Parts: sequence; structure tokens; C-alpha cells
Amino acid sequence: MNVLVVHDYGPLGHLLLERLKQTSLHISPLLISEPEKVELSVLADWIPEETDLIVNALWLSDPETAEEDSETTQQGAFSIPIALAEHARIHSMALFQLTTGYIFDGRKQSAYITSNPGQPFSQLGNWQWECEQALRTLLPRHLILRTGWSLGRYIQKVQHEGETKSSLPFSSRHRGQPVGSRDLARVIAAMVLQVDCGAEVWGTYQYAGAEEVTQYDLGLAILGLGQLPDNRKIIDKVPEWAALEPENMTLGCTKIRNTFGIKQLPWRSSLEDEYRLLEEDLAATSGKELIG
Repeated sequence: MNVLVVHDYGPLGHLLLERLKQTSLHISPLLISEPEKVELSVLADWIPEETDLIVNALWLSDPETAEEDSETTQQGAFSIPIALAEHARIHSMALFQLTTGYIFDGRKQSAYITSNPGQPFSQLGNWQWECEQALRTLLPRHLILRTGWSLGRYIQKVQHEGETKSSLPFSSRHRGQPVGSRDLARVIAAMVLQVDCGAEVWGTYQYAGAEEVTQYDLGLAILGLGQLPDNRKIIDKVPEWAALEPENMTLGCTKIRNTFGIKQLPWRSSLEDEYRLLEEDLAATSGKELIG
């Protein structure tokens, strides 16, 4: 099977490519470093004719960034995926698309399941929910994977807040399940390999790391990495940025386990690895800027 992996400079793309290149699949990468500048009319020219499956590994998981630049969010979370889907439909290809639990409003008391309708209240959630609905109509041969919190985003948040504040507010009211980049790459690769085996498993799935946690306890776990001065502390307080966070973003992952045999891995075991990946990504990005 010929697989095109659409990715950016983030950790997920290169981890996924590394995994897939160890298989018998024929893998082609498509780097989109600045999604907001992509001309949709020429996007089709970058897709090899022999492609069977397009994997869109552009992972938008930060509602704050999305709120600051709604046009870029629309491009990355909706316009590019739909352009890929339209090309896939015309050329008998399939599409794998990432979304997140930000499509939900967080009012449900128990974990969300794949059949729950989206009720987003952020720019990111709005465009991801619109994308999901359009894909279901446009392209029957699709895989949508909703994810939990980006572990890397929370590590970066603790680091950024800790640079200027000694007390870092994190909410004990908001709960969810983080997922690391390497673990997510594992999950995507496993799903792609099932498609290669001819499995008719099209539809919507969800994945997040094992163990529900509050943002407050997640902040404590990240602070425990010891990468900030000793006088930094996490306090139980709802920060301003939590206004964009569903209070409940826990995802039921039974369907992906029953269909693909994919088990949830503990997010805590990904903490140190995710931190290293972010450090490597920062160094690589700095290197590109210096070369440029």
C-alpha cells in the first residue's frame, strides 16, 4: 500500500514516518511547514498518483493558539483536510484525519464515546467538528481519530508559565487524559497497518493515554520532572486559559481496542520522553532558523 504522510516540523510527523518506514508499506512524506500559506488549488499536485491512503498528521491540539488566529485554524483544521478528502474521493483514495476532544463541551459526567455529537465552544473545536461532519458526507473511506490532551502542550505550558511566575495556576475542576507524541504515532501506525491488511474499519475512533487526571495533578507531574527552579509550585486555581477547556475531556477508548486491538498506555510513562522530544524539536527548529 502506498501511504502519503502529511506532516509539519513537530515531533509527531517524524515519529510516525520512522515507524511506518520500518514496515513493508511504501511511504511518501509531504512536509507542510506553514499550513496557513498553502494554496489549496495546488495541493493536489503534491499528492502522488499511486497513493492509496493519505494520513494527515497535522495535529492541532492547542485551543489558545487557535483562538488567536482563527483564519490559520480554519485552514489547518478544516480547509486542508477537506481539500485532501475531495482529492481522495476523486482518485479512489482513503484519508486518515486527526481531531480532538475539543469538539465536546465538557458537560457530560462520564467519558465521551465516538457516537456523542460534538458541541464545541472554541475555534479549534468548531472547525474540527465541522471537518468531521464534512468528511463523513464526502468520503466514506475515512478514519477519524479524536485524541485527548497533547502532553507536549502541557509540558510547554508549565515551562512557559514557570519562566515568569513562581505560582502556576492549574485547575482541579478540569479533567482529561494526556497522550504523548510517540504513543500517538504508535496508534496511527497500528491503524494504518490494519487498513493495509484489507480491514474495512472506516469510521470514527478515539484515543488518549490511560488514567484520567485533572489539570492540577498533571501540572504537578510535569513539575516533578525537575526542569524548573525549586521555588516554582502548582496551585489549585482555574487559570484564564482554562476558559477554552471543556471541564470533562475524558474519552472512551473501547472502540479502538475492540476494532484494532490497540490498548491505552499510561501517559505518565511518556513524560520524560515527551520532554526530550520537545527539546530536540526546539533545537532542530533553531537550527533551521539559523540556516535560513
